[in-house]
Amino acid sequence: MKETLEETPKIRSLEDALHRCQCLGMRISRQRRYILELLWKSQEHLSAREIYNRLSQNGKNVGHTSVYQNLEALSSQGIIECLERCDGRLYGTITDSHSHVNCLDTQQIIDVHVELPSELIEQIEAQTGITITDYRIDFYGHKQPEPSKLNEALSKS
Repeated sequence: MKETLEETPKIRSLEDALHRCQCLGMRISRQRRYILELLWKSQEHLSAREIYNRLSQNGKNVGHTSVYQNLEALSSQGIIECLERCDGRLYGTITDSHSHVNCLDTQQIIDVHVELPSELIEQIEAQTGITITDYRIDFYGHKQPEPSKLNEALSKS
């Protein structure tokens, strides 16, 4: 990939996310801190409803509207990731270029960093006439059986 813009520092921790908020002049309210702490602790892609429910279960009193408003503000500033799915939005912590492995059995989304061979990028550029500056790939698949369960199933047949 060809770098055309100077990159902003990557957000790799809760502290980086809080620092980015401060640099952007965003107030770090109690609710905003709770949401960021939850996302960084869980390391999952969560819906606004799941975030609200988990905060409530943990005794954090944050209203529905506040959760939605904070998620919108944080994602629009690139502090958290927002994935648009057919069944709603999911929020995660990795905001730099990366791909996803989607498990069709568990609905889990796993972040992975994939680097395509430069020859493939050049081939796509030649076919389309577009200079590729970034990419994300979505992989879909089924969970592989654990070796012990696979051996057990094979021995029964």
